[in-house]
Amino acid sequence: MTGLLGAALPAVPLLAGLLGLLLPPSPRGAATGEGTARRLAIGLGVAGAAGALLVAVLLALRVGAPVETSATWIDLGGLRVTLGVRLDGAAALVAVAVSAVALAVQVYSIGYLRRGPHDDVEVDHRYPPYAAQISLFTAAMLTVVVAGDLILLLVGWEVMGLCSYLLIAHDRRLPEAPAAAVKAFLVTRVGDVGFLLGIALLGVSAGSFRIADVLAHDHSTGTLTAACLLLLAGVAGKSAQFPLHTWLPDAMAGPTPISALIHAATMVAAGVYAVTRLFPLFAAAPVALTVLGVLAAITLLLGAFAATAQDDLKRVLAWSTVSQIGYMTGALAVGSPSAALFHLLTHAAFKALLFLAAGAVIHAVGTTLMSRMGGLRTAMPVTFWCTLIGLGALAGVPPLSGFFSKEGVLAAAEAAALDGAGPTPSWVGWLVWLAGLLGVAVTAWYATRLLLRTFFGATRIPLAEPHDPPAVLRWPVLLLAVPAALLGLAGFAGTFAERLRPAAPATREQPSDLLPPEGLVHFTPAVLLPLALLAVGVGLAWAGWRRDPAADPARFLGPLRPVFARAFRLDDVQHTLVVRPVTALATATRAGDERIVDGAVEGSGRGAYRLGGGLAALHRAALPRAATAVLAGALLIGLAAVLIGGWST
Repeated sequence: MTGLLGAALPAVPLLAGLLGLLLPPSPRGAATGEGTARRLAIGLGVAGAAGALLVAVLLALRVGAPVETSATWIDLGGLRVTLGVRLDGAAALVAVAVSAVALAVQVYSIGYLRRGPHDDVEVDHRYPPYAAQISLFTAAMLTVVVAGDLILLLVGWEVMGLCSYLLIAHDRRLPEAPAAAVKAFLVTRVGDVGFLLGIALLGVSAGSFRIADVLAHDHSTGTLTAACLLLLAGVAGKSAQFPLHTWLPDAMAGPTPISALIHAATMVAAGVYAVTRLFPLFAAAPVALTVLGVLAAITLLLGAFAATAQDDLKRVLAWSTVSQIGYMTGALAVGSPSAALFHLLTHAAFKALLFLAAGAVIHAVGTTLMSRMGGLRTAMPVTFWCTLIGLGALAGVPPLSGFFSKEGVLAAAEAAALDGAGPTPSWVGWLVWLAGLLGVAVTAWYATRLLLRTFFGATRIPLAEPHDPPAVLRWPVLLLAVPAALLGLAGFAGTFAERLRPAAPATREQPSDLLPPEGLVHFTPAVLLPLALLAVGVGLAWAGWRRDPAADPARFLGPLRPVFARAFRLDDVQHTLVVRPVTALATATRAGDERIVDGAVEGSGRGAYRLGGGLAALHRAALPRAATAVLAGALLIGLAAVLIGGWST
């Protein structure tokens, strides 16, 4: 039964998505009502997400020890590809988070994807494919969560990339949306090449792509290190880690509910989850974890500093996602997959809350720029308090969820730095720990700035009567505020920590051994240091705002502000070092193909055509001249015969 539930988990939203793709678009420019196709799309989308959530909850209640089912799909000369699921406590909890966020996004989108000043005017006629694509996106992520085979995991991984492209480009009227979708697709594909090669290397080494077989096989050190490094390329792309992070802020061109889905529980979480799924292999390849630790520290600070200078509300949250994923990968680098998964779950709750609350603000005021907001606290009290909870969890304010999960990451990094407790050298622990501590202060600063610029002070440009969103937008935000505030308390429960333990290196006879238990909550004197840094960050932002409430606290960054706003111009560096050379090479290749290859073919054709035309012109002579030519030819032939005959005698 557990295996059937695991198979049904991605199948339910997959079926809803496939049926939704058969629906025609709603009539364009509908004045009132939603149309039959839109109503069916809403029903399928919500039912698919709700069904997945129900199955995920049942799995979370049932799954204790790891459960695995598989059937051979393809046998390529002894190299097996299987269809099956691999379920444990971590998979069930992540599935609950993915399904809950997907359901919130489906419900929220009903009200958000309308056009016009009133909720019943000019509905979005492309809603049916939009809702179907969300269902397919959810099914793909859930496939990654429960897959028992690396090839099946890769299928879900790639379908997510395709769905993200379609959803980011949903609003074709925005000129930046198609470009952002193409950028996200191409950048993540670059990393996916490495991910595919890493999977191939592990499968060939183990003689099977089944995850249990891959974990149980005794890989050589070189093979394991190379495979893990290749897998990290895909992780960097999907989870927007340095240097493949540049697509994520641009993806804000998509609808805000899609931003919540991508940032909270699907795309960016997939890379972290894949590493935890295969963590025993990474634990045996310390070189790969060392590289991951360095990239995590860079990404953590890069995202945090970039968030300090953004004016676009959604881009602040996007860069904060980049930074928070850095905390998760940092926890993995110091050998604490449980802390990484704990932060992944709390981040899914508070980041989905923040994006949907930001969507409510944008829906009310008609702009994403904080410089045009302000004073919304009294006009939008529900949205304000939900945003306050989300930002508090993001910054790590106790007792909100982010405090406990972030403290777990910092405690693991501290232990790796001071005690050498991790699988990597102690300097990696120091790097992750110091970057995480600095990130606490910076995160508190930009979270406070966002709150003050959006909800406090006076409105900088008059807006049309902002108000809290209608019920269909408000209830998903209110419900997400509950786990954003309270989920961290689950870290005190021993059963919760038990469920987040990943599988350990296993034997073929016993493929479900577990790593030793690991605590999620650590109350030591060291917790006072991040709390002090949190207070410093909040205090600096508050002091800067109090000096001049009409001015942006980011003005105190001085000459660093444009550097941070452009994220250290790494996008420009990529454009110069990668995009321009590739474009130039493509242009030269095209020119060579057109002028040399096609030129040779077309030139030979033109030459033959002209030669034939010349011969045809000669054959079109007038009758007297033709007769004279025939007689002259006959005479010449006769003369040649006489001469040749005379010579032969």
